[in-house]
Amino acid sequence: MTPILYSLQNCPYAMRARYAIFKSRTSVLIRAIKLNNKPDELLQASAKGTVPVLVIHDGAPEIGTEVIDESLEIMLWALSSNDPDNLLMSNDSTALPKMLAFIAEIERQLIPLSNAFSCAKRYHEDNMLERREACEHYLQALEQRLRLNRYLFSDQETLADIAVMPFIRKFARIDKQWFKHSSLTSLDAWLQRYLTCAEFSKVMKNYPLWLPERSDVYFGT
Repeated sequence: MTPILYSLQNCPYAMRARYAIFKSRTSVLIRAIKLNNKPDELLQASAKGTVPVLVIHDGAPEIGTEVIDESLEIMLWALSSNDPDNLLMSNDSTALPKMLAFIAEIERQLIPLSNAFSCAKRYHEDNMLERREACEHYLQALEQRLRLNRYLFSDQETLADIAVMPFIRKFARIDKQWFKHSSLTSLDAWLQRYLTCAEFSKVMKNYPLWLPERSDVYFGT
């Protein structure tokens, strides 16, 4: 049976899961949801009630159903099955652990700071500048990487790029004018390559909300 992906269009975690699935040329059934009206099927699959959630129905009854409700694990599931662009850098046994450590650092440090900056901007808090500057330390580290290479780890696109890009996109949208005119020129160029490419439009296609009576919608291959 075709795996089912519960997704939310602009959620960075869901976005990176879709990107990896698209890159792997895997086909899934996509179910677009609203977080304020979660379908029972999603909650039955994962009590977390967040997206993305991938439900894999195995054809053998004795094996049953597998549920993956962490975005990075969904990415690895997809690319481990098929990785035509070698995003996992399989020719280098040290690459994947390094990329996973890098992604974990971004998740642990930059993402919470970016969320705090977003809240400060939204609610016109007086510490907005301080919040943004806290993010800049990590953004400058990305900038330095991209001044050396076209992508975050090399001149080749990798898992790290598509795992991090949705969060940089989200950050850049908080204060578009500042980001555009900042010193993060290489980071901005890297981001713009994603935002203007045809595959990004496909990954970001807006699907109608899924309801039990809706027809299945395929995403991917």
